Amino acid sequence: MRDTELYQRILGLESPWKVARVELDVKETRVDVYAEHSKRKTWPCPECEAPCGLHDHDEERTWRHLDSCQFKTILHARVPRIRCDAHGVLQVRVPWAEPRSRFTLLFERFAIDVLWETDILGAARILDISWDEAHGIMDRAVVRGLRRRKHKVPEHMGLDEKALAKGQRYATIACDLDNGHVIDVAPERTGESVVHCLERFSTEELAEIQAVAMDMWQPFVNAVTVLVPQGATKIVFDRYHIVAHMNEAVDQVRRRENRELRAMGDDRLVGSKHWWLYGAERVPEQHFDDFFALRQGTLRTARAWAIKETLRSLWDQPTREEGDAWYKKWHLWATHSRLAPVKKVAAMIRRHLTGVLSYFTHRITNSASEALNSTIQMIKKRAFGFRSFDNFRTAILFRCGGLQLHP
Repeated sequence: MRDTELYQRILGLESPWKVARVELDVKETRVDVYAEHSKRKTWPCPECEAPCGLHDHDEERTWRHLDSCQFKTILHARVPRIRCDAHGVLQVRVPWAEPRSRFTLLFERFAIDVLWETDILGAARILDISWDEAHGIMDRAVVRGLRRRKHKVPEHMGLDEKALAKGQRYATIACDLDNGHVIDVAPERTGESVVHCLERFSTEELAEIQAVAMDMWQPFVNAVTVLVPQGATKIVFDRYHIVAHMNEAVDQVRRRENRELRAMGDDRLVGSKHWWLYGAERVPEQHFDDFFALRQGTLRTARAWAIKETLRSLWDQPTREEGDAWYKKWHLWATHSRLAPVKKVAAMIRRHLTGVLSYFTHRITNSASEALNSTIQMIKKRAFGFRSFDNFRTAILFRCGGLQLHP
């Protein structure tokens, strides 16, 4: 088989395109494949598919293809331009690559698989391309996936925030809790951020949302209340965020009590920070006995931890009425605990009680968002943070958007 026939088949070229010649550079470990087309009277317009006459040819372009063994393979071609009555002079579409791409479809498909397994810098090194080229492949994959994604209103939605890097720079993440994928990512954590995530849906479509899980961030609450019909009744304040507030209260109590005890030469609380953040059923076996001894004492920290652990049982109640009755007993205990951080969280829960008890109507949590957060944290760690919001959004949607990425 001749080299031109071999690459004709490798590239999958069909009429009117064919491989005219192949050049091998052993010293540079490179194969250059030159494609050309036969004469034809008309070409389809890339916008409207109408048959159009040939106008001229662009200068020769190149596309990176999959390597031939260890040889870098470059495809060359002069692409025809047509003149369309409706759209003017345009370059025709070539069958081996997408518009404005410098890589063939097969190379992009392989590159996407590599990007999925590693970060952009690692993929760029493996593929022997620049960081910008690797990011361009990722960006095109996300645009392609969003274009293909079915327009569907999530019945249960989650709203969460995530820091881009160190400092007060945040992004708002909206996700479909039922399917476990990110709907969109918006800059900052404001009401406008929520508007950006939901602007793709009409008012009628937003009415189909059954519930929205979120933390108690007031701009999110205000935006959902305004945007979603009957939104105030659909907000569910997430149990994990509420318990996280209680964990912080326990830690504040521990820090203060630890300082007081150490001043008296008592080191009981030294090194116990993480023990108090565990749920009772998750305390590591090697620490259980020591932690149990601390819990049985008269420490204020032990009392704060017991109040926190008891709060977790709120969401185990079978009905809203029983949950409300259970909450009132817990609230009385928390507010009479003489522990300022605990009382502060109890007051916060009281102010947002309607949204807390909405759990018993909708039975959703933001756990899907929290699971996505672990993936997003991995993305940030690999990239050492993000200076650009657009790059952050692309990376999240690439991995967490539930998109069909391949060309």
